[in-house]
Amino acid sequence: MGAFYVQYEYWFAAFQLVMAMLGMGATLTGRDFRDVVREPRAVTIGMVVQLVLVPFAAFVFLRVLGVSGGVAIGIALIASIPGGTTSNIFTFFARGNSALSISITGLTTMACLVTTPLILAALISDSLPTDFTMPTGQIVNEIAFTLLLPLALGMLYLYMYPEKAAVVSKWCIRASLLGIVLIVVGSSSAGRLNIEAFGTDNVLLVVSFTLVLTAMGWMASRLFRLSRPDATAIEFEVIVRNVNLGVMLKASLFPAAVSATSHLGDAVLFSLLLYGGLQLAIAALLIPRYRRRHNKQQ
Repeated sequence: MGAFYVQYEYWFAAFQLVMAMLGMGATLTGRDFRDVVREPRAVTIGMVVQLVLVPFAAFVFLRVLGVSGGVAIGIALIASIPGGTTSNIFTFFARGNSALSISITGLTTMACLVTTPLILAALISDSLPTDFTMPTGQIVNEIAFTLLLPLALGMLYLYMYPEKAAVVSKWCIRASLLGIVLIVVGSSSAGRLNIEAFGTDNVLLVVSFTLVLTAMGWMASRLFRLSRPDATAIEFEVIVRNVNLGVMLKASLFPAAVSATSHLGDAVLFSLLLYGGLQLAIAALLIPRYRRRHNKQQ
């Protein structure tokens, strides 16, 4: 399994992302984006936090702590990717503003075609090998064909077959989760996920950055005095990132089959998967609390 995974890592990563975005697209309609007109302030705040404040926080975090290498690239990827469909689900469970969450996710997902290469270039130039050139055009193509195109196809399917879209979305999300499991199993069997090699200090760095984003989501929503449902939506948008996209970009930029960058890529993958687990744990703690608060206000 290990050798097979290393050889076909890119296609494992592409599969899980395409399935995730098809599933997400099959839940979105044009009406979700028209909500922006009715809620311009909250959407604008959410976009600014996602596209400006989160990357700035990552920049300060990396510079102040002197983080470098694979974990720095992993944190930069986390900061450069938008929220995913999971943030919409968690917002719904927490009794937040689901329409706002979906609007921010959709808009930041489309914006990342431009913002992700720019953020990565700004954050990780010092952590890359001297002979490495940031493939901006390649990143744009990857986002266009494995993220935006499946998203659009999912939306088209919902428009044409609304009665079947929910089932298709459910199975696409399940297929994406299977893809992530296969990536974890394949990476582990190939010796790519080694906590000893990654190091306890790097684990603490990823945990610390996760807490920084959690605090930022909470502080931003309070600073701008948003309503509780809007605040909940923006908090989960900040915390819950589209790790699927991060894994895809890692496989494209630092393929496991290329020995020259495999060690760097291993640390990037470990950082992404660790953050993915941490964001789920934080959501599991916040959702019951916010649900109780919502019920008390009824």
